[in-house]
Amino acid sequence: MLGSIPSPSFNTIDIGPLSFTLYGLMIGLGIIAATIITRPRAVERGLHPDTPVEILVWIIPAGIVGARIYHVLTDWVPIGDWVKIWEGGLGIPGGVLAGVAGALLFVRRRNLSRNKVFDVLIVGVPLAQAIGRWGNWWNQELYGRATDVAWAVEIDVPQTFDAEGRVLTTGIETYHPTFLYESLWNLTLVGFLIWIDRRRILKPGRLIWVYAAGYAIGRLWIEALRIDQATEILGVRVNLWTMGITLMVSLVVLSRSFGGDGAPSSTVDDDDDDDDDDDGYDGGDDNAEEQAGSDSSKRAVLGTSGEDE
Repeated sequence: MLGSIPSPSFNTIDIGPLSFTLYGLMIGLGIIAATIITRPRAVERGLHPDTPVEILVWIIPAGIVGARIYHVLTDWVPIGDWVKIWEGGLGIPGGVLAGVAGALLFVRRRNLSRNKVFDVLIVGVPLAQAIGRWGNWWNQELYGRATDVAWAVEIDVPQTFDAEGRVLTTGIETYHPTFLYESLWNLTLVGFLIWIDRRRILKPGRLIWVYAAGYAIGRLWIEALRIDQATEILGVRVNLWTMGITLMVSLVVLSRSFGGDGAPSSTVDDDDDDDDDDDGYDGGDDNAEEQAGSDSSKRAVLGTSGEDE
């Protein structure tokens, strides 16, 4: 073995009577980073720069509840332990799905463009995941199969002795650092999402499916490396089933999400309910009235319905 990644010997920070887990700190840093990267994207699309911050009030609670429910359902957690989230146990697929539901509620209450908001926010999701995954490093958990590659992660294990008291294991073994693999994969996915978004080849609102497909591909091979206990269906880890289904659905949606004849489809927003919605940032009442009058005049002259096709 040429080298290895050492694991920390602690996973909490005590400040006075308070104790903070570094796992939670990583999640918090991920959320902050996601907010920072999405604020300028919101402004570019005519949304208020504080929209990504405001939507967190909806996404975070929904995501935590969804992630916990997914873990409870897929790991057969005893009823008495369902709410013991402080003991660990969050499933990313459930968190993302519930977070999307929370975002939809926010969008409808604020009467914002669903496609705009989702295209803005989705880039921050894999960034938050990339940082949050380092919480597994602090906890020495969710690693892969044993290996002696140079980038293997060191995991503390109980020392074992033979009948004569000689040490059989050193107390440290090395495994595939799946947390690192997923972190790097998600960072790559962030760059890919930004790249494909700037090329304007997808219909509005479809970037979320690029994320879903990209994350599923990475999670499939990374999940196959993991050796932690997991519920299985027909001998296959349940997360592999989830990611496989996610990938197939995403590819079907994406196959119908590109503009025809090579034209950038995102130049025409097909969001059927909200392109002219007022998000409270630009436009104002005067501009809205002026625009309404202008649209009315155009319809009177041209005889059009004013509805997007």
